[in-house]
Amino acid sequence: MTNHSQDITIYHNPKCSKSRQTLELIQDKSPTIIEYLKTPPTADQLDQILNMLNLQPKELMRKGEQAYADNHLDDATLSRKALINIMIENPILIERPIVVANNSARIGRPPEAVLEIL
Repeated sequence: MTNHSQDITIYHNPKCSKSRQTLELIQDKSPTIIEYLKTPPTADQLDQILNMLNLQPKELMRKGEQAYADNHLDDATLSRKALINIMIENPILIERPIVVANNSARIGRPPEAVLEIL
């Protein structure tokens, strides 16, 4: 089966070594590259990615980021919708990289983890 660029998407941060390593692994598949810090996913896209990853929003967050503390994200009363909206407003919170292919998604930590969905 031939993969086309629309079949594989990577939410990428070029400053992140794991993200660069993951992109290098899949580069030959001509992925669509989304620099999510410049172009964050929509609420619907992020909700769909979370469902494909089988994760709750907080499980996809980088808890060491200042934006995590600034937005009081340790508050257990925040709804899924509120958490998703905060992630879109502060995309630095989103764990990276994320590869979406074949109606599945994987986080590239380690980078090789994404190969199981290709």
